[in-house]
Amino acid sequence: MTTLSKTFIAAAAFAAITTSAFSQVTTEFNPGMAIMFSGGKMVQMAMASGSKNHDAMMKGAKKVPNNTVFFMSGGQMYMVSGTLDPTGNFYRP
Repeated sequence: MTTLSKTFIAAAAFAAITTSAFSQVTTEFNPGMAIMFSGGKMVQMAMASGSKNHDAMMKGAKKVPNNTVFFMSGGQMYMVSGTLDPTGNFYRP
């Protein structure tokens, strides 16, 4: 899996489950939209339609497991298996 594919998957999952540090409202992530994380920034855009584009993306795609937490540290995006309580404390299941 390429770095771009991993980054895209992580950014998409991150955007789908977060809106702010303390919000429990999920962000709607619609089909046909993509979020890319690059250089410490997230950009949302419409994906090109067509099966060729979809097939190219799916070749390296991986599902994000439930209870995956995404976070930033030192300008890098990380992910870890676990949950956050309403106060933001991290727990492993």
